[in-house]
Amino acid sequence: MKSVHLDTWLITVPPLVVYLLVAVVVGIESIGVPLPGEIVLVGAALLATRPGLGIDPVVVAASATAGAIVGDSIGYTLGRRYGLGLLGWLGRRFPRHMGPGHVDMARRVFERHGVWAVLFGRFVAILRILAGPLAGTMRMRYPVFLAANATGAVLWAGGTVAAVQLLGLVAETWLHRFSWVALVIAILVGLVVSRQVRARLEPDTAQE
Repeated sequence: MKSVHLDTWLITVPPLVVYLLVAVVVGIESIGVPLPGEIVLVGAALLATRPGLGIDPVVVAASATAGAIVGDSIGYTLGRRYGLGLLGWLGRRFPRHMGPGHVDMARRVFERHGVWAVLFGRFVAILRILAGPLAGTMRMRYPVFLAANATGAVLWAGGTVAAVQLLGLVAETWLHRFSWVALVIAILVGLVVSRQVRARLEPDTAQE
């Protein structure tokens, strides 16, 4: 019964609301605020696999791309204007996500890899959040930053939506066969992977 109610509610959600939510959350995250942009993008991409909802996966990807480009550009402008003071404020405001260790690690990556850190940083949570402010603080030329930022955003958003579309269709068939057992297994696997990734990152930040 709950599944029926959920499906009914999802059908009533206008696609425009989904697109705007993706763009806004990804955009704010890209400015430097730790919001779950990738989770929202994946959720919207999963909704796009559901027939009858009218959500276009291409528009979902475009919304995330636009949000990422605009948000990173705003973050770049703020970083260029306020410099290290902005990074310090972000660290104090969000110590669990952007403490001194996280910021120093991201800065080292930027110093070593430059424009590539912007392009591929979109796929790494801490770099996705700090790319704009860090690039501005380090006085990276804006045309270079914009080109790398836009390319990374297209690859990240388009690749994520495409992967979810493919895996979502497979997972939907799988869930129909194995019911809630498969869902529990999928959640457990996700938790294990998340803990392992976090365990690998924590030692690096703890040394700072």
